[in-house]
Amino acid sequence: MRRMYLLFAGVVIWCLSSIGSDATAQDSLVDEARTAMKQAATYYYETVSTHGGYVYHYSPDLSQRWGEGVATADQIWVQPPGTPTVGMAYLEAYAATGDEYYLKAARAAAHAIAYGQLKSGGWQNCVDFDPRGERVNLYRNGKGRGKDNSSFDDGQTQSALLFMIKADKATNFQDEVIHNSALVGLEAVLNAQFPNGAFPQVFTGPVQPHAAASPNYPDYDWRTEGRIKNYWDMYTLNDNVLGYLTTTLLEAHRVYEDEKYLNSVKKIGNFLILSQMPQPQPGWAQQYNYNLQPIWARKFEPPGISGDETQEAIETLLDIVEYTKDSKYLKPIPSAIAWLKDSQLPNGQLARYYELKTNRPLYMQRQGKVYSLTYDDSNLPAHYGWKTDAHIKELEQRVKLVKGGKQLAQWSDADLEMRVQRILAQLDSSKRWMTVSKGERLVGQPKIHEGMSYLSSEVFSNNLSLLSQYIENHRD
Repeated sequence: MRRMYLLFAGVVIWCLSSIGSDATAQDSLVDEARTAMKQAATYYYETVSTHGGYVYHYSPDLSQRWGEGVATADQIWVQPPGTPTVGMAYLEAYAATGDEYYLKAARAAAHAIAYGQLKSGGWQNCVDFDPRGERVNLYRNGKGRGKDNSSFDDGQTQSALLFMIKADKATNFQDEVIHNSALVGLEAVLNAQFPNGAFPQVFTGPVQPHAAASPNYPDYDWRTEGRIKNYWDMYTLNDNVLGYLTTTLLEAHRVYEDEKYLNSVKKIGNFLILSQMPQPQPGWAQQYNYNLQPIWARKFEPPGISGDETQEAIETLLDIVEYTKDSKYLKPIPSAIAWLKDSQLPNGQLARYYELKTNRPLYMQRQGKVYSLTYDDSNLPAHYGWKTDAHIKELEQRVKLVKGGKQLAQWSDADLEMRVQRILAQLDSSKRWMTVSKGERLVGQPKIHEGMSYLSSEVFSNNLSLLSQYIENHRD
């Protein structure tokens, strides 16, 4: 009996010591993550930033900077993964740690973004602090000149505004520059929404209403007719305009608790229901005219039903359902997913464009500056994404979760810990996360050749966010 008791006691002691050992190891990793975050953020804020802001990529010695092309020392980028992306990572670090240093860095980024807010209330993809710079626009602060074209393209205005909203909340609405910029930007966005819920790609002020219409296929020869120079004034889904707007406006509703922002989101959902094309192609186009017909945009962007924008439209509808609990926004999804399945290419991908009515994958060939339509995908211009990965299974899974009132699961503790350890190991002696180019085309298309090392704002932001999440999960 005594022997059995001693054996049992030994097992208990071993288990407790094992638990204690695991807890100690976990505490140690949390401490390492905190230290690495602070070191990396200190380097990025104090050494990399200019005017409080950031571009996409940097050479290791910081002598070369790239946004959409080469950037000067007085230019910062707004479009993701530029300054707002980095700023939001700082805010996540502040929320997880309570360290005021991260809020200081985020405020500097927010003031840089506020400097570049246009008179029309939104943003372009770049802020130029040089009054004689090539990319200066008509800034709201009176320090700019030139154009006043606020853009929703690639999340430019949306990401800037989302960051300003989050920064406004983090500073308890006490920073006048940030607070005013956020409210002015939100009012401009609401004024840029058409009565049917659509948005243009670019705005300079309130949009004009147009007669109600239902989606339809053009009855003219769209190959040679119907081109509109100012397509950016028309109803736009291209590059996830409505998805970015939905995310931003939902955050505005959370932070300011004003129903006008939620009403705007519902109008976006109503437009997506309205603009779904009829059979035989119940997906969505990149760009519509005011008669809700798919139209040309740039000379290599023909009217067609888009695999990429259709997937983004479904994601946006699911975001709206998740927040509003209104199942009416699920209605377009089954037929759209069925169309996506029927439209997959032999390799499982989706074409960016499918010809109207025939549903044949549609591409472009290029000779010099001249583009011509083709069904042949063997010689595609390299500057554009003519094909996109299909996420049909993921969309179907998310539909089931949303219907059940559930959300996608986050990383498991084990997976998150493994990622943290990998990130910590990649921090170099200068407290930077360097990336080695594999020759892939990067955001902004900088001249970074295979094997060359560079700093990436996207990598920095993702790593800081992940470490913040890990610390948040183990804060207690």
